[in-house]
Amino acid sequence: MKQALAGKTILITGASQGVGAAVALAYAAAGATVVLTGRHQGKLEKVYDQIVAQGSIEPYALCFDFLHAKEAEFDQFAFAIAEATGHQLDGIVHCAAYMYTLSPIAFQTVDEWMNQYRINTVAPMALTRACMPLLQKSDDASIIYVSESHSIEPAAYWGGFGASKAGLNYLGKVLAQELERFDNLRVNTLIPGPVHSPQRVKTHPGESQSERHEIAEILPDFVYWASRASRGRSGEVVVLSK
Repeated sequence: MKQALAGKTILITGASQGVGAAVALAYAAAGATVVLTGRHQGKLEKVYDQIVAQGSIEPYALCFDFLHAKEAEFDQFAFAIAEATGHQLDGIVHCAAYMYTLSPIAFQTVDEWMNQYRINTVAPMALTRACMPLLQKSDDASIIYVSESHSIEPAAYWGGFGASKAGLNYLGKVLAQELERFDNLRVNTLIPGPVHSPQRVKTHPGESQSERHEIAEILPDFVYWASRASRGRSGEVVVLSK
């Protein structure tokens, strides 16, 4: 993977922990300049320090709250990215996710559904749209949506979270079709599967760690889909581990 992303500047949401943090470290190790974003400044700073410590290009770290952001704030955030990076952006990896505890539909509330859709579906749309002028300037830009297994395999108790991630899958396919005329842009959706992450621990508390894949196992796939090697592939939903 070394230098597979050299010269690229890539925005990673949800970069403060779990899959997002691991992807940020892997992309930096592969030569990219990464833009870290998340809600918690302290956690972002920790990932920032890890990237610097591994000898990679110094990243950018910008806090942003997708849950409460309004229309204009997404545009302002895109402007801040442009100012920080010198108007370069070669990709976005949408790792940010939000879920409540698993429960029957009878116990789920409208606010819970609205908040999960807002972060898991609406925010990726809004951020991609706001950053599109930057992405269109790149000679090779990759938009990656990170979804979840229950978005394609519905199951009891996954209600609002699974539905919001299914909406993300739909968003990826629609956008891929709309961008077909641009040879330099591609959109794909990756489903990590059962990996050892904070979200997996939360949803499967009785599961032993040996039953999960390590996040490191799927990082080469994330590098591939952001690199020039995946050029020409768009509109796919790919399950990385089972």
